[in-house]
Amino acid sequence: MTTLTNDQIRQLNMYSTYVSQPKHPLFTLEQLHQVDILPVIKTVTGIDKDAVAASYFMRRYGMFVSTQFVIFITYEEMWMGKANQVQFGAINEYGNMSVSTFISPIDYQDTSSIPPKELVHHILHEQIQPMIHALRNYSSVSPLTLWENVFGFMLWHFHVMLNTTSTTEMAREVLDLLKEDDMWTGISSHSLFATYLKGSEPSLLLNTKIRTTCCFSKDVPGLQACGFCPLL
Repeated sequence: MTTLTNDQIRQLNMYSTYVSQPKHPLFTLEQLHQVDILPVIKTVTGIDKDAVAASYFMRRYGMFVSTQFVIFITYEEMWMGKANQVQFGAINEYGNMSVSTFISPIDYQDTSSIPPKELVHHILHEQIQPMIHALRNYSSVSPLTLWENVFGFMLWHFHVMLNTTSTTEMAREVLDLLKEDDMWTGISSHSLFATYLKGSEPSLLLNTKIRTTCCFSKDVPGLQACGFCPLL
């Protein structure tokens, strides 16, 4: 167990992840693997299609899971709790009712003695892929759409970390791991993140139409199309 600093908490809050109990709890990550939670998401947000709701939710969860890279690269810590310890709650953000992630700060652990390869594998295979499988059980949304929903946040994080002296070296090591095909065995025959980057550096892809699929943000009440939309 570690103690999160105010700066770490601020970073999590910036990505709609809160280290508290939700005032309006909806379901846990464990329950998402057991029942169809899309009707709940649609009720909270006003979304009317299952595929849009699944994509929206993956973007919300993607904000949390992408910060896993930031916290372990920057602070050598990572959230390592269980699925029943991840709660999702309804919260008003910027005038829109949203579904956000709530976790306990006591579930962050020191990762200084864990090889980065193991941490990257854990995030991809234990924290992202199972979520995608669960959402695909209840909608026809493309798995690539769901992966790209996470990649958009990762792109920004790696841009920042690669251009910050204190994190450049480790960010480069982790980015190289993410580009290795072997890291994706069991998910894909090749690195989905390497394909997403198209051989370019993260900093060169900001504000470009890097996505190959639409995340349906434009179809969520109160939101607009994302800046990476390939349709615009």
